[in-house]
Formats: sequence, C-alpha cells, structure tokens
Amino acid sequence: MLPEAITAAKLKASRSDTFGEAVEELTVRGVTGVDITVRVAGPGTRSYAFVLDWHIRVLIGLGIVLLGLAAAELLPGGTGKIVARRPMEVAFILAGLTYVLYHPVLEVLLRGRTPGKRMAGARIVTVEGAIPGIGALLLRNLFRLIDSLPMMYIVGLSFCMFTARRVRIGDLVAGTVLVLDESAAAESLRRLGAALQRSPLHPEALKLAQDLLDRWSALEEEMRASLARSLLAKLGKAPGSEQLAAPTGESLRAMLEAVLAGDRS
Repeated sequence: MLPEAITAAKLKASRSDTFGEAVEELTVRGVTGVDITVRVAGPGTRSYAFVLDWHIRVLIGLGIVLLGLAAAELLPGGTGKIVARRPMEVAFILAGLTYVLYHPVLEVLLRGRTPGKRMAGARIVTVEGAIPGIGALLLRNLFRLIDSLPMMYIVGLSFCMFTARRVRIGDLVAGTVLVLDESAAAESLRRLGAALQRSPLHPEALKLAQDLLDRWSALEEEMRASLARSLLAKLGKAPGSEQLAAPTGESLRAMLEAVLAGDRS
C-alpha cells in the first residue's frame, strides 16, 4: 500500500508582480520535505490574460466572418441571393462557437493554458499544484456565466480581490488556482500532468516520484537513494542487485523517470 502523500498547500505573502499587486505563493509540501512554491496570479494578471485572449477570439471571429462574406460574394446573384446568405449564416455560427468554446477547448488541449495566459505568464493548476483534469477545466469554464455577471467579469474580479488564493467562483468550484508560470516549478507541473495522462499508476504514486526527482540534486546521495528504493519497492518495481549497488544512484533516478514515462514493466 502506498504511503500517504504529503501535499498540504499553504499561502504566504510575497513580492509584487509586474502589475504592482502583492503576490501570494502557493506552497505544495512534498514527501521529501522540500517544498514546491509557485506564485499566485492576481487580478491584474488575470485581466491582462483575458484581454489578450479576448482580442484573439475577436480576430478569429472576424476572420471567419470575412471568409463567409467572401464566399457569399462569389456565389451567383438573382435566385442565388438566398443561397448566398447561407455562407454568412454558417460563418456567424462558427464565429460564435469559436468565441464560446475558445477557453474550454484550449485549456483542455494546452493543459491549463491559453495563448493569452501563455503571453501573460500564467497557468491553471489544482490547489495541490497538479495539472487539472478535463472535468475541472470544463466545470471552471461553465461558471464563467456567473463570474462574468453583471458585465465585464465584475463578480469574478470581486472574488479574486477578496479570496485567499485570488480565485473566482469557477476556481472555487473546480478546485483550481491561476499561478504565474515560472521555470522549474512550471516544468515540474507540466511533467506531472503528462505522467498522469499516460501512466497506469495511481496519481499519488506519480506525485511522489515527480516530487523526489524535483529534489534529487538538493538531497544527500544516501537520502535520495533510500527514498528512491523505498518508493520503487512500494510500486512493485524494486531494483535488482546491480542497481542497488550503483554508487551514484543514477540507475535509481532512471527507474523513477521510467515510472513517470508510463513504463508498465
């Protein structure tokens, strides 16, 4: 039976971001005792990302409408005028669907990001620091209908200003947080999210393996080797005698990476 993962999240104050907001940090405590810390995105970063995505959606929609208009102009006149309206109707429907589905589809495909969030340096994660699943992302977007009320996301922004993790209603329901997408922490989250998609192992086991790999260079050689052996044994992947005798522990690290890569052997 796997040991219970220690993934208690906590928040603490940090420095200001580029928008002059007081930034808080979401800290996820791992089994090795060394924490992963990511900075929580404030209302300014959220608004910036949304404005970028809004412009992208509008430009895509206008492009679709212009294509529909061009198609209508190419159709013959006279009795064809009725037919000529159909490309425009299709174009408006496609433009509307693009606007509505932009966020849910791209956040699922890009694992918590959109082009606007990428340019703003932000990413959606769960409160435990992992990449959110499809259900959480779709639920988060469903509540945009409430967060956008009465106009210009007043409800959502109000919640972001007064909640502990700077979250809107959709985040509260889905258990997600918008964080600043930074270097090693972001890469760790990305790798864990990819592992959850392809590995047959329990998510807690993958979190433990990723956590240990993240802290590998910071741990003493004896400590990391002991933790690696213990974890691999719990996973039913105990190393052989040659690997146990490896002085550098690189073979143990390779086995942990194989676990994250979805190796079923």
